[in-house]
Order: sequence, then C-alpha cells, then structure tokens
Amino acid sequence: MTAGLIAGPAMAQINSGLPGLARPTATAMPASPMTIRPDLFRRALQALQKHGDRIQKRDRIALVDFDLPSSQPRFHIVDLDSGRSRSLLVAHGRGSDPEHTGWLTRFSNVVGSAASSDGAYLTGDIYVGQHGRSRRLYGLDRTNSNVQERAIVVHSAWYVGSDMIAQHGKLGRSEGCFALSAADLEDTLSTLGQGRMIYADKV
Repeated sequence: MTAGLIAGPAMAQINSGLPGLARPTATAMPASPMTIRPDLFRRALQALQKHGDRIQKRDRIALVDFDLPSSQPRFHIVDLDSGRSRSLLVAHGRGSDPEHTGWLTRFSNVVGSAASSDGAYLTGDIYVGQHGRSRRLYGLDRTNSNVQERAIVVHSAWYVGSDMIAQHGKLGRSEGCFALSAADLEDTLSTLGQGRMIYADKV
C-alpha cells in the first residue's frame, strides 16, 4: 500500500466548475508516482457530479486506474476534504486479460464475460459469501449496469498481494470483481462504507 497527497492546485483546478464538491485544503507537493493521474481524477469527479443524486456520501471516493498493470497499486482511495490518498493492489477480471499478461485490455458488461466493467459504482452493504466478507456494488452507468446480475463486488483473494508479484510479476485474476489483498480488505470496507462511489476507467 502507498499513501500520497494530491497536489492542492491540481485538485482546485480539477474541482473548478463542479458545484457541491468539497474543496480540499491540501498543501501543494511535487508530482510523484503516488499522485493520481489528473485526467482520471477529473473524470471521477465528473462522474460524482453526474450521479450525485444517487451517491449519499461524497467525502471519499475510490478510483481504479486500469491503465496500470496489476503489479502496481491502482485502487486509489481519496479523501476529498484533505486531498490525502492511499493506493492498494487490485485484480482485474480474467475476461479483461485472457492471456494473463497483467494488463487489462478490454472491459465488458456482458453476463458470463468474467471481465471488469468500467464506470461509476455505488457501494452497498456488506455480506458474507463465497469469498468471505464482501461489499455489494451497484452499477450507475450503462457500461456496468449488469454488475448485480454478475455478482461483481469488493472482496479479498489469495491471488492478490506482494508475494504474488514477487513470484509471478503480476496478480491473479478475478471474475470481474475488485479483488483486494486480505490485509487491505477490512480497512477498505470500513473506509469506503456504504453509499460512496468507486470509479473505474482507462484511456
């Protein structure tokens, strides 16, 4: 897991023209690998504004940067008030990477595709299922409208962790779920809670 701080001026510029969003008070810092790509952040904030009537809690969001390989922390949780963020490892769906290269090459919303879907998600309640404690998700865009039927959720998996990267140079693949390491799961479930947004995308 890595932690960072989104540069204050960058956040101010990204947030401009988006009424109702918290204005961060972060101090400017030099760009670093831990800083979320501004274009991805901008699209996420636009999605937050677009779906604002369905997203009850707007203090924190998660962004998933699927332009990065699975070997890099790409599940970013951002506190919009402070600008602070932390980044976690997350797996993508095997249908999005059929050759298991470690890179997501395609999205799909099709039932049975085992692929990751892009777009905005609303976090739901916690339940205990096949993968233990998990958080339900609801798709807010046409690109992820089937996530409930596909049972796409946040859960932990044995194939996510630094040991997998050390041995294989990449993580294993999910069936399209946001699979985190067991060490990161509980804190992530708690931090995101119910009624917040996860935004997944790539260029």
